Amino acid sequence: METPRWLNETELALWMRLQVVSEYLPASIDAQLRADAGLTRYEYHVLAMLSEAEGRSLPMSTLAFVTNGSLSRLSHAARRLEQEGWIERTRVPADRRAMIATLTDSGWEKIVRSAPGHVEHVRSEVFDHLTAEQVAALEVAIEPLVQALLPTECPAEGMGGVAHPAQD
Repeated sequence: METPRWLNETELALWMRLQVVSEYLPASIDAQLRADAGLTRYEYHVLAMLSEAEGRSLPMSTLAFVTNGSLSRLSHAARRLEQEGWIERTRVPADRRAMIATLTDSGWEKIVRSAPGHVEHVRSEVFDHLTAEQVAALEVAIEPLVQALLPTECPAEGMGGVAHPAQD
């Protein structure tokens, strides 16, 4: 059996800090969205990705990929979003098994109303604590991790940003 490649003291300290960020930040974002917008973090992400998509529509399989959710998780969220009138799901005529999710006008209004509070919370939780130089360095440092973690087949290049629907 090979000897484990143990983390050194610096790596371990960084790993523990990454654990704090990966656990506490999503919980904080989720709490803000639930309180202010009545959405889970995942539901907001679904709406945001649709708001950024061409024609505000994506195949469900692509939407599952860009939101890092299983088709089951996405279907559950989509059911609620559809009941609220924020998205519509339609079958693809050429493939009756495939579905396309489309952001409705009501869904667009929901994301436009929800985005300012969400972005302000993201800013107050993350960016207000970093200098411009630290943001740039963090972006450079995280990129290799993102590339290593994402599957090699990415069906929707460029769809990973925080939505800013008011610019549309």
